[in-house]
Amino acid sequence: MLELKNEKIAIPVVLFAGLLWSFGPLVVRYMDQPNLVPWQYLFTRGLTIFCVLNIYLFFLEGKNFYQNYYKIGFSGVIGGSGLGIAMITFIWSIINTSAAITLLCLAAMPFISALLGFLFLKEKILLNVWFAIIIAAIGIVIMALGNVNQSSLIGLVFGLTSAFGFSVFSVSLRWRKETPKFTTVAFAGIFCATTAAIVLFNSNSGFISSSHNEGLFAIHGTLVCLGLILYSIGSKAIPAAELTLLSLTEVIGGIFWVWLPLLGINEVPTNNTIIGGFLIFMAIIYYSLTIKTNRRFIALN
Repeated sequence: MLELKNEKIAIPVVLFAGLLWSFGPLVVRYMDQPNLVPWQYLFTRGLTIFCVLNIYLFFLEGKNFYQNYYKIGFSGVIGGSGLGIAMITFIWSIINTSAAITLLCLAAMPFISALLGFLFLKEKILLNVWFAIIIAAIGIVIMALGNVNQSSLIGLVFGLTSAFGFSVFSVSLRWRKETPKFTTVAFAGIFCATTAAIVLFNSNSGFISSSHNEGLFAIHGTLVCLGLILYSIGSKAIPAAELTLLSLTEVIGGIFWVWLPLLGINEVPTNNTIIGGFLIFMAIIYYSLTIKTNRRFIALN
């Protein structure tokens, strides 16, 4: 796989990956009646991810790229299923609450990953990291207290479930390091599409939405894939602490795009979301500094 060795070049590449991912909430907000077509969205987006990544693997590894599917193993199935669940719960989160809450829940992923690594891989969690986890948890509670209506709380729960699914994917790759990452993500795409197909078939719903929506579904899937490819290319040259901080580009950008009045959404976060989000950001920065000063601690990115 193509990798960048120069950190000065790798940093803007990873930043651009986060920028591509940050457009996801905006794409969802531009959809026509997203609350009525979540499964059509998941079907098309899942297929797009599966197809784009397999095309990339074909050019990267040649005609025998499919052999990676034989190497997925149990860890890949668990990780891919977790990632597929994360994709499914993401859309249910963002159509029930603000983009800020969904993205800030996802920003807590390093802490969930650390807890899962501690529970299942017996990885050590430093006292400083426990402190960061507690601060992030307080931030999430504050956001929840500011979103007491049922719909927003459902969105918050789905957002945390999505973060949990992403963390399962992250930890599964650490559980068995030879698990092929891109193939596992492609598996998640087909998992997502298959789940959506079953739901649509059983509910006698159409698999295809309007041409406007279908275009947005495919765009979002493509942005996810391109961001993942760029992130993988650049991440090898960047220390884990810096990667954790650079990952905030997606959160900051995602909140900014749906707020920017010029783009027509004008979604303003609540005071509780701002306060809780600030605590999560501080926890992530503190977490990154902990990683940087304790070389034996491995970041879960």
